[in-house]
Amino acid sequence: MISTNIPVIAIDGPSGAGKGAICCRLAKQLGWHTLDSGAIYRVLALAAHHNKVSLEDETALATLAINLKVHFYPLPDLSGTQIILEGQDVSFSLRSESCGAAASQIATSPAVRQALLGRQRAFRTAPGLVADGRDMGTVVFPEAPIKIFLTASIEERAQRRYKQLINIGIDAKLSNLAIEIAERDKRDSTRTIAPLIAAADAYVIDTTGMSIEKVVARVSSIVQGLNVTLN
Repeated sequence: MISTNIPVIAIDGPSGAGKGAICCRLAKQLGWHTLDSGAIYRVLALAAHHNKVSLEDETALATLAINLKVHFYPLPDLSGTQIILEGQDVSFSLRSESCGAAASQIATSPAVRQALLGRQRAFRTAPGLVADGRDMGTVVFPEAPIKIFLTASIEERAQRRYKQLINIGIDAKLSNLAIEIAERDKRDSTRTIAPLIAAADAYVIDTTGMSIEKVVARVSSIVQGLNVTLN
């Protein structure tokens, strides 16, 4: 049984808001575990492609989700995680925009979200967890003592995504990325199941124009300022 006494810091926000990098650095500071929930949906989308499962087949997707053989390992530079699916490193493949779009599509399925809920909560192990996603503070860990919601302008998020893709050798067009991000924002925030919204008790931080270091410092100050037992 998963203990709810183990502390969780829930970090939510749209694509490109900086959740992953902040999550990894904060977890490193605290010596805690990390959960990249968005990667789990991307992994499922990729697994569906490998297994020729239609993104419209909710039952098959849910079954695939329950049986996913996936492992996550923090990268040495804390920029993200290495993801191993069925023994293969799929970290690079998961960064494609097509994979992200597929992940956003299957994330609208109630059956898929329910199938992955237990897997996400299983990451809650001692001494603590820093979880990033879109519904960490509202659905997966609603009792988390610390909830952060990161946001930024579409232009800023598109620029960050562009640099990320170019740095790993994936061709991209900035204008297309801005359109795709806007479309995903709309899809994620208007879905009926677990829409992208800030929890009522979340600290909202606009990261537009802020460096990763400044955002980490801001989140760390919130963590330290709250009267919560973190260790």
